[in-house]
Amino acid sequence: MKVAVVDSGGANIASVCFALQRLGVDAELTGDAAVIVRAERVILPGVGAAAPAMARLRELDLVQTLRELTVPLLGICLGMQLLFEASDEGDTPCLGLLRGRVTLLPDAPGVRIPHMGWNTLQPLRAVSLLAGIDACAQAYFVHSYAAPVSTDCIAACDHGQRFAAMVQRGNVAGAQFHPERSASTGARVLRNFLEKGLA
Repeated sequence: MKVAVVDSGGANIASVCFALQRLGVDAELTGDAAVIVRAERVILPGVGAAAPAMARLRELDLVQTLRELTVPLLGICLGMQLLFEASDEGDTPCLGLLRGRVTLLPDAPGVRIPHMGWNTLQPLRAVSLLAGIDACAQAYFVHSYAAPVSTDCIAACDHGQRFAAMVQRGNVAGAQFHPERSASTGARVLRNFLEKGLA
């Protein structure tokens, strides 16, 4: 299987590639639109801020390529946030593949921002990406901004407020947590993506 990992400049790229290797897949790290278009699966990782990440995608001339993909696309952490219309982080226009705006998690008593550490996933729909994921499965998060729980949300999470932990619409999906750091839960999500796509 040809898997392309978009060279978005995020600090989690190497760990995403290693996680795929553990599943028997040697993904190609690339900023080349031609390679991405030929792939059977595309992963958009990301760590950092929305504005520099979108600037990186524009620099590589990948914005339209990602918008027009017909193969399964999985955004991870910031990569998931970039799938939405815009982010309050720097008032940044994003890819617009999913409706909605990413906003800062609110301060609340006893709630730390950024949200960092293990938290419980709350599956909302039975989809192939969540096959084999228990209702109380834990995943590892590191983020300050989050997407809303909309009709595209397939799993939610709580940290001060409820937010989208996973999303999916058509051939586009995202995980706000880090599958590559989420032990068996994360490995299962990646395996589901590779083997089942987003059917």
